[in-house]
Amino acid sequence: MSKTLLLVDGSSYLYRAFHALPDMRNAEGEPVNAVFGVLNMLRRLEIDVMSDYTACVFDAKGKTFRDDWYPAYKANRETMPDNLICQIAPLHAAIKALGWPVLEIAGVEADDVIGTLAVEAARVNVQTVISTGDKDMAQLVNSHVQLINTMTNETLDEAGVTTKFGVPPERIVDYLTLVGDVADNVPGVAKVGPKTAVKWLLEYGSLEEVVAHAADIRGVVGENLRATLDWLPEARRLLTIRTDVTLPVALDSLIRQPRDVPVLMEMFRHFGFKSWLREMESARMADKTPTLFASMDTAVPVSSPSPVTRDYVAIQTMVALQDWLTQMQSADLVALDTETTGLDPLTSELVGMSFAIHPHQAVYVPLGHQREDTVQIPREEALNLLKPWLENATRAKVGQNIKFDQHILANHGIHLAGVAHDTLIQAYLLESHLPRNMDSLAMRHLGVSVISYASVVGKGSTQLGFEMVDIASATEYAAEDADITLQLQQTLYPKLIRDEGLAYVYQQIEMPLLPVLWQMERTGVLLDVARLQAQSAELGQALQELESKAHAMAGRMFNLQSPKQIQGILFDELKLPVIKKTPGGLPSTDEDVLEALALDYPLPKLLLEHRTLAKLKSTYTDKLPKMVNARTGRVHTNYAQTVAVTGRLSSVEPNLQNIPIKTPQGRRVREAFVAPAGHVLMSLDYSQIELRIMAHLSGDASLLQAFADNLDVHRATAAEIFGIKAENVDAMQRRVAKTINFGLIYGMSAFGLARALGLERTAAQAYIDRYFARYPGVAAYMQRTREAARQDGYVKTVFGRRLWLPEIHSPNRQRRDAAERAAINAPMQGTAADLIKLAMVACADWLVHNQLNSRLIMQVHDELVLEVCESELPRVLAEMPDVMCNIAHLRVPLKVGYGVGANWEAAHQA
Repeated sequence: MSKTLLLVDGSSYLYRAFHALPDMRNAEGEPVNAVFGVLNMLRRLEIDVMSDYTACVFDAKGKTFRDDWYPAYKANRETMPDNLICQIAPLHAAIKALGWPVLEIAGVEADDVIGTLAVEAARVNVQTVISTGDKDMAQLVNSHVQLINTMTNETLDEAGVTTKFGVPPERIVDYLTLVGDVADNVPGVAKVGPKTAVKWLLEYGSLEEVVAHAADIRGVVGENLRATLDWLPEARRLLTIRTDVTLPVALDSLIRQPRDVPVLMEMFRHFGFKSWLREMESARMADKTPTLFASMDTAVPVSSPSPVTRDYVAIQTMVALQDWLTQMQSADLVALDTETTGLDPLTSELVGMSFAIHPHQAVYVPLGHQREDTVQIPREEALNLLKPWLENATRAKVGQNIKFDQHILANHGIHLAGVAHDTLIQAYLLESHLPRNMDSLAMRHLGVSVISYASVVGKGSTQLGFEMVDIASATEYAAEDADITLQLQQTLYPKLIRDEGLAYVYQQIEMPLLPVLWQMERTGVLLDVARLQAQSAELGQALQELESKAHAMAGRMFNLQSPKQIQGILFDELKLPVIKKTPGGLPSTDEDVLEALALDYPLPKLLLEHRTLAKLKSTYTDKLPKMVNARTGRVHTNYAQTVAVTGRLSSVEPNLQNIPIKTPQGRRVREAFVAPAGHVLMSLDYSQIELRIMAHLSGDASLLQAFADNLDVHRATAAEIFGIKAENVDAMQRRVAKTINFGLIYGMSAFGLARALGLERTAAQAYIDRYFARYPGVAAYMQRTREAARQDGYVKTVFGRRLWLPEIHSPNRQRRDAAERAAINAPMQGTAADLIKLAMVACADWLVHNQLNSRLIMQVHDELVLEVCESELPRVLAEMPDVMCNIAHLRVPLKVGYGVGANWEAAHQA
């Protein structure tokens, strides 16, 4: 049996770990996220790859031969951040203490060292496994070399490279030469992407043959190819990994050494890696080899996903299902997951269910598979047995995005009860700035690479529905979902409840909100489809008229949807001033540019109007009627609870929160959201909620007094700034104060205020200075918040939600400044999000407690929309605003405005 060399592209993983993980710091405030990420990756490799030789290879400091060839090589890369630079030396020391050889060869890149070692290994019949996230390495793959990406669980052999890139490994350099490498600042052929490059290489066979047939290739890409012919050899040379580097080490010297346990323990203590330290201390006390980093004896082949023995079983008889149900009835907590015919929560059907009680042990119950060889329990028979347990509120359940499972079960007449936990919500509260799909969570928190959905059902035109997957494959995938969910619950929940604020947000806001959102989605909103269709026809006519006017202004016909044609009209023919340019150096025609030009020129103003109406038509008046559920006659949005980092809900498919209301046409769309017979729509909206939160957070005496006295805060602010009585404030002065009040919430600078008000910057700065002089508590709050953000990497809402700011320590000043502005605004946006969620829970509870038939049907920013029975309207009007005002007690009173009407727009006009 041949031996194996494991080579780790340390530089690749160093950057990925640094950017993928939050700003982790030890007790001394030193950054440690890159150290943690790389060491965690090495842990997985020691478990997953059985190797005889190993090395972790890093880029050395200084220039390489490629910089001499091409001075612009990698010139577009930002300077390495200081909080990454300081982690490199301790990381290298930790890797060496683990017993790994560490290689840095001056004058060449890590890729070249890895390529040379791979070739040397092949000469002596040693197989090479390269762990990297760099696509350039695919050129090294052959019968002796394969790639693995520990962060994505991807393995590439020769066939895998061909499948992923469309060309075999020996053509990867040709492919990269044509498309270019943005990361390394090596240009390719302009406008040639992966599809075109693959097409050419498959047609002509190689880069040399593509060049030989350059004259035969038509169109713009052909012209671009011919213009680049002189450059292509140099690009190819830069992108080719060298395999002939003179190395100071021999292959047989790359043997992993015994770990230096005392040094590792001291390092983990210094880094603050407490769980790893505990593992090593426990192992030392038990006189065992520490298990944090698996020994060579426990290594397994690359293809094995985990060394842990897992017990995943398919339940295919009623007897087996009854046995498992008995175990679930006595379990403290059960993880469950559903497999379905699709992703639409209101129309998809159940294909199977999986359950887990103990880690690494789970079952899958196939119920709706359609393969002829399937052995399964009839779905209705199984659900009749499971229904009492599923609907039992005393039997605790946990899921990952369990609201979806609730919908699927409701489609089969089951009202899932006893939902105690949701791991997606837990991860969201702990790390809203990081990916939270199960793949990412499993790798980040459990060190486990899970089975991908695509590996089970396939991709593209050959993709199967889950109902056509064989039971063995379905069991491994579905049971793993339940198992991983249970393991995540055991890992994430203890971390969550250790923080009093996060525990409150989870237990009192997010989890109680789940059933409210489920019911709102299930209920939906009634649409007047005929009204929308009439509006769509009117918009179509208006767009035609605008198009005719635009053609007349331009003096010729052109496509109003084409940025290129608009560019030619505005800047080449009409000679309008160029406001800014695209990354390619051409005049930009984006919305900001058109808005600036529209102040002085009629055509850009008309183009903006056309864009607004076209978007309104395509996104709403055309699309919404097609999204009406045929069974209910209503449109059913999905309220995504775990998307926005501020805690705000997101409405998707369709998005009911972004209907434009600044134009009459946009407001008319809301007229199509109607109440059924015997009902009205009621809108309740928090008044100036973020300003009130600013007053609460800052504790500024003047702001607090203004709200306590129920004053017009903008008028009161104007009186303070201009040193006059409130009754003497004119419209312009109030507008200045309003712009400052809201602008400061979003961290507006003097430049931004000057632009918003059309003032000189010095005048705008004077207004801001006067504002802070009159409201010193606001200035002090902003400074405290910036300092807290820099220290912790996050800020908090009033209720304890963490709002992460990954760029707060960025070496890029613009990003850092943006993060500081976000730090000021985030507590207000986040607290507003918490308040509206508390209001939703309180309103829903109030309706149930009072046994009313009125229903909560929409949430939009700081507004709730109810469908109210006319007979219940007096009571709802009398009590619901108070319910919303009393959900929390801030240092300023909450205020709710409301209106009632036959449709949503009418409720706003009332």
